[in-house]
Amino acid sequence: MKYLHTMLRVHDLDAALDFFVIRLGLEQVNRYDIADGRFSLVFLAPPGQHEAQIELTYNWPPEDGGEAEVYGGGRNFGHLAYEVENIYEKCQDLMDKGVTILRPPRDGYMAFVRSPDGISVELLQKGEWLEPAEPWKSMPNVGEW
Repeated sequence: MKYLHTMLRVHDLDAALDFFVIRLGLEQVNRYDIADGRFSLVFLAPPGQHEAQIELTYNWPPEDGGEAEVYGGGRNFGHLAYEVENIYEKCQDLMDKGVTILRPPRDGYMAFVRSPDGISVELLQKGEWLEPAEPWKSMPNVGEW
């Protein structure tokens, strides 16, 4: 058995791509726009790790001009997790790009953010935990993560 990908339904493909590619740093591996089925599939992965893909599935709005379906968060999906070289630098980079750090890396090891569709993303420090440092160790949790 071989892991292929995790599929995530998204409400706004542009917002999802902005979050996962521009802000988080994943790269687009493939994209399929299926006109007959009225959906798009976009496969993303960390740079150099194309074996660890997520699939963004976007169902196009109805022809009557209505909005695309909004997907509620369910507990049947927990979160995506990515290892980062420096948890503090990555969180600062995300904040500088307008992403709210919901669970700050107070421990020098773990943080959580959410995509525009409410998909929880865990960031984990590579290797040894960093020494707890400000402003992170004093930052409170925000919302749900």
